[in-house]
Amino acid sequence: MVVLRFLGIAASIALLSGEKVHQTPTDIFKEMGQTATLQCSHSVQNYYQILWYKNVDMQMDLLGYMYYSTPTVEKGVDVDIKGGASANTMCHLIIPKLTLNSSALYYCAASYHGVAPCRVPVSET
Repeated sequence: MVVLRFLGIAASIALLSGEKVHQTPTDIFKEMGQTATLQCSHSVQNYYQILWYKNVDMQMDLLGYMYYSTPTVEKGVDVDIKGGASANTMCHLIIPKLTLNSSALYYCAASYHGVAPCRVPVSET
């Protein structure tokens, strides 16, 4: 039997102001070879990224992330990410063909991701 545990976190002080990261289900019990789906959503208005992590033996590995509605999965990771990352939108982590190595603690994190302008002064010589 494969056991998956799941926790959600917000990657800032958003939780202090009442916003939350929601995840379901908290535990999954599946047979090897089956598919598991984890869901994550958040209520933070200016966050547009959901990151998915797997924790085994205190080692936190990034599986991939959803930026707005564009998924990115890390190389060598056999998962699928669907949905969206905006507030009150569901993001799904799909783990196909479960193995004993799939047994772990999984995290989703909501994050603000933006590009800040950068000025580089150039002087004429």
